[in-house]
Amino acid sequence: MLYLAEVQKKSGVFGGGRAELKLLACQRSEQNWTAVPGDEVLPSDEASNYAAGALVLVDLSASRQIQRMQEAGRPLVNILQNFSRLQEKFKTQEEEIEQWKQSLTYQSQELNRREMEMEARREQLQQMEEDCEHLEQQRQELLALQEEINRQKESYERNRQELEGAWEHLRGEMRRMEEQQASLQQSSLSVLDPEKASALHNLLNQLEGTLPQAESIREQLNAAFEALAQHQERLGQHWQLLEQQRSQVQQNQHEIEQQSQDLHHRWQEWHKAQETLEQARAELKAQQSALVIKQDYAQMLSVQVQSHDELHQQLYRLADTSDNVKVGLQVDVEALEKMPIEELQNLVQELESDLAKLSSFVESQEEELTLKQQEIDALKARIEAANEFDRLNLENDLTDEQDGYQMLYETLVGQRRSLQGRRGILSQHQSILRRRQGLATPEGQENVIDLSPILSHIEAQRQQQADNLQKLEGQIEQMKAAIHQAEEMINPQVVIQDNKRNELKQVEADLLARRIAAANLEGRVNLYQELLQPVQDTADELRHKLNEIAAMLNQEAGGHQQTIGEMRQILAQLTSSPELAVS
Repeated sequence: MLYLAEVQKKSGVFGGGRAELKLLACQRSEQNWTAVPGDEVLPSDEASNYAAGALVLVDLSASRQIQRMQEAGRPLVNILQNFSRLQEKFKTQEEEIEQWKQSLTYQSQELNRREMEMEARREQLQQMEEDCEHLEQQRQELLALQEEINRQKESYERNRQELEGAWEHLRGEMRRMEEQQASLQQSSLSVLDPEKASALHNLLNQLEGTLPQAESIREQLNAAFEALAQHQERLGQHWQLLEQQRSQVQQNQHEIEQQSQDLHHRWQEWHKAQETLEQARAELKAQQSALVIKQDYAQMLSVQVQSHDELHQQLYRLADTSDNVKVGLQVDVEALEKMPIEELQNLVQELESDLAKLSSFVESQEEELTLKQQEIDALKARIEAANEFDRLNLENDLTDEQDGYQMLYETLVGQRRSLQGRRGILSQHQSILRRRQGLATPEGQENVIDLSPILSHIEAQRQQQADNLQKLEGQIEQMKAAIHQAEEMINPQVVIQDNKRNELKQVEADLLARRIAAANLEGRVNLYQELLQPVQDTADELRHKLNEIAAMLNQEAGGHQQTIGEMRQILAQLTSSPELAVS
């Protein structure tokens, strides 16, 4: 199982102790790490190759044996980058979820609105169905009235035919009377035969008896005219409603056309703004890509600087553990050879005293660094067990302690280097003093290697890379600020554009609903007119037929009355009994 561990060395500056690994975290899955409870420490000889406080990844077997060890710098960077990508992914998913929520809200509102519209349309259709049923009832009434008028017309036609037969018979009798009158005038007679006069009288009474039937037909015609007038009044109300609905259709079409033009104009403005926004987002994406490249380069420089620091420390540790390798042998050998031996002895004693003081100070700093590390570990343990309120204060204390630890560690690095240099200078002085005193030089002292030139070269390269890294970090900060400013400008625009798009979609849906409603209303108006026009045509046809029947009835009734009066006068002149003619 893979663990994240910290290298710990209990020895002081001069070494000599074993290194240990303090387990910090354990990998449960690819992206899941959990802290190791307690202070579990494993001894490891391989850990001595790393500096104290270095973070390493250790692969442990089930029996807690170290199988593999590597520096944790690059893997930690990868883990942090993956974590950052996951955060960005989660943020994007949260934004998508929020957009889905807004979309669902809009859809729910749209469904509610359309349900209300459908309910209103259902009520309108129900009203139209009731109107159609009413029109159908009126049409049935008109058909019944038309059948009644047809029956009356047939009855009138039969009466007229009977009356025409009676008139034909009367005309025949009148012709015969005229012939008889001519015969009487030739025979100088002035009266009719009583039997024939009685027959003519009966025939005239029969003709007068047909006139009340015409009056009855006229009354029925008047009733039909009144019923037709009432029906026409109701039809007029329907025609008025039809005109109102037709005006509403025209007004709706005009409003829909204006709204369609306005929607088209607003869509054009939205697309222009969207193009500008997409350009800004493309520029932002390019800046973000450039930032990632610079961050990767900065990470590489940071790793190189760290590698130089580690190499620098390893060379100092090599000088510390080897008698053949020293640092800081820049001494004036010629001057020391000419210096009086007593003075040289005093100088060596002073250097030994200064070195002892510096060593004591460095050891105290090492102990203080160890205490600070223990305090940091204690704070981490307290944070794990603290509640949310106390954790915030403890985390602030932990940050302060970590900053103090880092400052002390950087100071201690310089002091260690100074201590190594002074040791090298003291060793050179001691070697020259022994040779002048005639003492044997310790084995290996004559082949001492000075690492100062190499360390100076490494330090120069590290300083140059550190300067480049500092400049690059400054550029990265500027780019982050520019990207943050661009995001603050673009993100609200994205929200505004999304809201406008949703609003335009809503307006577009409303416009489509209005078009459908207007088309339905226009269809209902056309259907209304198709139903109403035949009823009106039937009423007009009935009115025309009733007017023809009334005109014929008035004309024939007046002509018949006048003819009967004339015939009675002729009969009175031809008969010898005037009272018979008027009875």
